[in-house]
Amino acid sequence: MTTTVALLFGGRSGEHGISCVTAGGILGAIDREKYEVIAVGVTRDGRYVQVSDDPAAWSMVDGRAPEVTGDGPEVLLPAAAHRPGEPMLLRVVRDGRVEPLAEIDVVFPLLHGSYGEDGTIQGALDLLDVPYVGSGVLASALCMEKASTKRALEAGGLTCAPGIVVHQDRWERQPRAMLEHLRTEHPLPWFVKPSRAGSSLGVTRVTREEDLEAALQAAFAQDPLVVIEQAVSGREVECGVLQGIDGAEPRTTVPGEVKVGEDLEFYDYESKYFGKGTVDIQVPAQLPDAVLEEVRHVAAQAFEILGLEGLARVDVFVTDEGQVIVNEVNTMPGFTPYSMFPVLWANMGLDYTALITDLVEQALTRRVGLR
Repeated sequence: MTTTVALLFGGRSGEHGISCVTAGGILGAIDREKYEVIAVGVTRDGRYVQVSDDPAAWSMVDGRAPEVTGDGPEVLLPAAAHRPGEPMLLRVVRDGRVEPLAEIDVVFPLLHGSYGEDGTIQGALDLLDVPYVGSGVLASALCMEKASTKRALEAGGLTCAPGIVVHQDRWERQPRAMLEHLRTEHPLPWFVKPSRAGSSLGVTRVTREEDLEAALQAAFAQDPLVVIEQAVSGREVECGVLQGIDGAEPRTTVPGEVKVGEDLEFYDYESKYFGKGTVDIQVPAQLPDAVLEEVRHVAAQAFEILGLEGLARVDVFVTDEGQVIVNEVNTMPGFTPYSMFPVLWANMGLDYTALITDLVEQALTRRVGLR
């Protein structure tokens, strides 16, 4: 008997298109002999619809990401939790009639950003007692909100980039006081980041105080809560993590490095996904073995401190002195065939198809419900 997997992608966040591209990559690589796949798209206004499972439908065209348009039949989630060990019945509305679509064994949520990677879809699936790939509600929400991630990691003994958290309301009331604090405690340059957004959306590197206001407004457009971090002088290194098998320690990759050219200020949204500027991805990172091992150790620690499940990509800075400083933790990292996370695991001998299988099989064994 085959296992039926529902791929859930698209969504309401600004990373809608990247989620669709990720789905295209997985649709093209998932083992179709082992898994039956049901593609469920989430429109930008939050409707669930049945969409094509053809990978070609979800690829970049002329530099534009695909989109879930809502043309397909509406997909209905169950009205109540199903019995443990039994598949979940999805239904669709066709021509005004409600019809069965498929019995789902596991959900693979590929939603990046808010309303998906932040614990919301995880909570909806938990209400239905449905197993799914990736971290649960608390860990997903914790990692989506950068300020809380930093506090948790620092409480666990890891080092993060120094900075402050700014709410839009407070900035509008006390801009001079907050600027003076920054000027005194955190020398330029600064990175201004929406606290609850991914893919570098709304992120600006600020080298002059007079540019801070514009940077904050760009970040506030994504999230009223913003992190302003002091820039770290170091190399940008990323490490893939998978949950350990049968309760073992987390599995980590040899880290890779993102090297940006002089034509880029940093590795931003356009350079990540649309070919802007000069970017060189080196796997493995050209660092001493002892430093590579320390990055892996820190990544595994972060995974456990934050209570993560399934997978994560831990992004760090490595300073000239060899200090490892955690930058961000992604609970659903970019997952196209060319994204860093699959590339890191391919370097470890776990190819794209095998990586997908690993994650689905993990999800099938996760405990559902609190009974």
